[in-house]
Amino acid sequence: MLTRKDFAGRERPTWCPGCGNFGILNAIKMALAEHNVAPHEIFIVTGIGCGSKLPHYMRATGFHTLHGRALAVATGARLANHGLRVMTVHGDGDGYNMGLGHMLHAIRRNVRIVDVVQDNRIYGLTRGQYSPTSEQGKRTLSSPEGSIDRPVQPLALAITAGATFVARGYSGELKHLAWIIGEALEHPGYALVDVLQPCVTFNRSYAYDFYNERVHKLEDEEGYDPTDRTAAWEKAQAWGERIPIGIFYRGEPVPTYEEQVPALAAGPLVQQPLGTLHPAQIKALQAEIT
Repeated sequence: MLTRKDFAGRERPTWCPGCGNFGILNAIKMALAEHNVAPHEIFIVTGIGCGSKLPHYMRATGFHTLHGRALAVATGARLANHGLRVMTVHGDGDGYNMGLGHMLHAIRRNVRIVDVVQDNRIYGLTRGQYSPTSEQGKRTLSSPEGSIDRPVQPLALAITAGATFVARGYSGELKHLAWIIGEALEHPGYALVDVLQPCVTFNRSYAYDFYNERVHKLEDEEGYDPTDRTAAWEKAQAWGERIPIGIFYRGEPVPTYEEQVPALAAGPLVQQPLGTLHPAQIKALQAEIT
């Protein structure tokens, strides 16, 4: 039986004390252990941001890629070896700004990826600019008079785009977040896990006290049905004195992209022999690369 210790990395995190990324890191370790996903069976792709150094701090295969391109790389990895579990971990700037187009296409294709977005409502790595999820009027280094942009609604957007697993966790609720990530790991298709996390240095408006007083679990709401797409879409836009966390929407599974690619029917591409090529094809390929 795996434990969180099986995923312990050799490097020490350089995050600020109290950063929400610590909770996310531990929740991912817990979820992988509880669902018996060994370190060599998970591939974690990250973009650019404070939290994107997460694979450096755990024992697992990771790939640190360009800003906003985590889902593109993860899609390629999943198609090359669909025997792997694939996860992306990136911030709200990486995932909902530069990477938003990739998110919509990952949903449309339904590639089996667990997409964990570290949503601290600020650009932390570059020292505090407003992000796609920052509230309108937010005063930051890049918006000293207040941002005029309205925030993106990632959960509602994902539901509208056709995602069949849409959830939100909170880094201050470790066991609950680990449960959500575990459920996402078992979902046959793209799964969005937006994670509310405090940035204790550059966005103190959303500190632990703010969230602790407001978050409530959807599973504690009497009568809430995560299979009701309309109700999920409406709930996804709730914010203010009561902020819901949990699984907002879990729809009927639809075929994954991998299941529909004929070349993958014989197994992961990395395990298929190259000898099936005709000698003339091999010669032509050799000519191209020499």
